[in-house]
Amino acid sequence: MRFVHVEDFFHPDAGYQLNLLARLQVKDGHEVFIIASEMSNVPDYLKSFFGDHDIENKDEIYFKNTGVRVIRCPSFFWFSGRAFLKRKIYTLIKSINTDVLFIHGESTLTSIRLLLKYKKINLPYVIDSHMLEMASKNKFKQLFRIFYRVFITPIILKNNIPLIRVVDSDFVEKHFKIPINKSTLLSFGTDTNFFKPNKSLKESFREQMGFSNKDFIVLYAGKLNEDKGGLFLANTLKSKFNSNNIKFIIVGNIIKDSYGKEVEESFSNSENKIFRYPTQTYSELARFYQISDIAIYPKQCSMSYFEAQSCGLPVVLEKNEINIERVSNQKGMLFKSGSISQFRDAITEFTNMSESDIMIYKKNSRENILENFNYANVAKSFSDVMIKAFNNFKKQHRNFN
Repeated sequence: MRFVHVEDFFHPDAGYQLNLLARLQVKDGHEVFIIASEMSNVPDYLKSFFGDHDIENKDEIYFKNTGVRVIRCPSFFWFSGRAFLKRKIYTLIKSINTDVLFIHGESTLTSIRLLLKYKKINLPYVIDSHMLEMASKNKFKQLFRIFYRVFITPIILKNNIPLIRVVDSDFVEKHFKIPINKSTLLSFGTDTNFFKPNKSLKESFREQMGFSNKDFIVLYAGKLNEDKGGLFLANTLKSKFNSNNIKFIIVGNIIKDSYGKEVEESFSNSENKIFRYPTQTYSELARFYQISDIAIYPKQCSMSYFEAQSCGLPVVLEKNEINIERVSNQKGMLFKSGSISQFRDAITEFTNMSESDIMIYKKNSRENILENFNYANVAKSFSDVMIKAFNNFKKQHRNFN
């Protein structure tokens, strides 16, 4: 089948859900397109992480490597992390002659505009939701939720548009009045054949990067902005840990603003051995997980959590509505949100753990991903929802071609 994914922001070097989903759908025999915003108006906090240099060439390389064609749509502006795409979005969708349109993010401006034009566009839709209560911070959120319930929810329910929740949350029911039983829960996941433990690679990569097998390596890979807790992480690592062999690897660029400057200064004043690396492409990330002993997340985490655990890494996470299960059954540890002392205590507990005890955490972490979050299986489930949407739409529209 021919699938079109619409996403405000897409970067071919990233390891986000769509990068992996689209590639695996092509592997399963589907023809896949991604329509995303041009980089010209994308906010700096988004494009600075992976960069926007030579993006057309990178899109072409992504196509050659995956078979997924990326099409860029110009935007008027971005507001509150959302793109206001130009009307060309409609002609692009029409020109591709897709079987199913997958709109990522149920509450983006793009999603709302396409939902309001559902009858006119006359295509089967699938939408997804990534929203959690803790991520909803806009000061106008209450007004927006009222608008959504009055104008958008009825479109979704009346037309039986499939909604996929990628996090186990009741957000859409609580705030948008879309019943949970009208949605499907399909989690994130990762490529378990690519992100996996490898002892020989671990030893060779450590040697290449100047680490010994006796080093206990703590990894953070991700953005270093406020949402991800960049300054909280840097301040946590300021005082020396009581372990001579502990070393920290921090992978990620810092935005050049006042917040980024504070993060940089805090890292520079650390009493610990911190090794800094720039943001890596999806394919380059695996070696950083493979050489490490645990992965830490000062605040929000998404796809990177699955990659870390798929490589057999126990995780240290803040305590919130989704992380309790992620560390259950000895897969990791939690700390109270914003507590530097608890964050440090959890890291220290792992450094003092016997090899046999930490191996239990590593084994449980890997098995959890293999059993529940192998994205090859998850991608098939996404495709099944899209194919079902196509078939239902065809039944409802006798003149559907």
